[in-house]
Amino acid sequence: MSPLELRASAGLAGLYALRMLGMFLVLPVFALYARQLPGGDNHTLVGFALGIYGLTQAMLQLPLGMLSDRIGRKPVIYGGLLMLILGSVVAALAHDLVWIAIGRAIAGAGAISAAITALLADLTREENRTKAMAMVGGSIGVTFAVSLVAAPALAGQIGLSGIFWLTAGLALAAIAGVWKIIPDPSQSRFHSDAEANPKRLGDVLRDPQLLRLNYGVFALHAAQMALFVTLPLALVETAGLASSEHWKIYLPVMAVGFVLMVPAVIVAETRNKLKQVFLAAVALMLLAQLGMAGGFDTVPRIVAWLGVYFIAFNILEATQPSLISKIAPADAKGTAMGVYNTTQALGFAVGSAAGGWLYHHGGALPVHVFCAVLIGIWLLVTLGLKPPMPVRTMMYHIADAQLGNAAELARQLARLDGVKEAVVIAEEGVAYLKVLREGWDEAGAKRLLDL
Repeated sequence: MSPLELRASAGLAGLYALRMLGMFLVLPVFALYARQLPGGDNHTLVGFALGIYGLTQAMLQLPLGMLSDRIGRKPVIYGGLLMLILGSVVAALAHDLVWIAIGRAIAGAGAISAAITALLADLTREENRTKAMAMVGGSIGVTFAVSLVAAPALAGQIGLSGIFWLTAGLALAAIAGVWKIIPDPSQSRFHSDAEANPKRLGDVLRDPQLLRLNYGVFALHAAQMALFVTLPLALVETAGLASSEHWKIYLPVMAVGFVLMVPAVIVAETRNKLKQVFLAAVALMLLAQLGMAGGFDTVPRIVAWLGVYFIAFNILEATQPSLISKIAPADAKGTAMGVYNTTQALGFAVGSAAGGWLYHHGGALPVHVFCAVLIGIWLLVTLGLKPPMPVRTMMYHIADAQLGNAAELARQLARLDGVKEAVVIAEEGVAYLKVLREGWDEAGAKRLLDL
């Protein structure tokens, strides 16, 4: 990567991390500290206030990404961060859960994930795009782990309102980072690998393989949010742990989950066992949910089932985007990821609301049963997933002189050894190839493309 690409990738990964940290910090402490506010004894309202952030995210994520194509990436990003600041301030000043819910709805409306991804695509060459996206994805995973460990102790010092003020401060720092650190692109254009194309939405939404993955990310994150409606309460009321000590549970189970995730992903990718590993992780997640439903009332049981949960969760978080990339049409990857991310945000909203309602009316057991049903359906759905080919996506810039007959160039590329799909998009000046991980004729492709 060039210095400019490295600066852009690191800067946007940091921007993503700052923005997500504010959302993740609330997750492990919200149900506990909400009890101190008027309305906090109504767990339905607690779940709604926690999840409404995801609802407004889901509604605006794709539209704001498309808006960034018209008015520019940075104006949309600045606007989204200002919405996050406004919503966080409203929540920080709130004296009841209703106003916290309003604040979180406003904050969620700053749905700039698609605009950030588009800006990253503007600032990186095609051959370095995957590495840049990996940096952003890695920052999200690290932020989630850090927030689970740090939030309980932090909330003990500054309270829930303090976390909202901190979120506003982080968003303000992110604005400064976008202004001072992130370069301005020399030109902005549409990128099929990074942005949603309205013309391809119908194809993506009708694809049965992608629908399976979209249900999966919905179920995974709905169950996650429902769990965090009950888990902080269980750690205090059942395990007898003060909220500031919850990191002692989260840190080891997250660490074990991460360590065991790495070899599982390596086996999945290098030995063409992606479906098998993915299916095993969904089954392991179901086991964790059933175990929680069967007994989540002592510290050893909580640690054991959370350990199983995070092993499965980390594997699934790492492998689902890889499956999307392999299964989605080469020229609709950005659209597929946009739908995937929107479905994920819907999972946040539905899981929080359902978890709160179920806990309010029946306690923890119905919540765990609800999660187990979601994951059980996912396991059945995943059985029909076709094993993806061991492919990766390659992108090449094409000089204007070669774009006169894009269809013929695509046909020539598709005939090369190891090329499973080739699409040339003249408007973007890009060739998208799906190629076997080993043994494909890269030299032949470069000859055809005059690289």
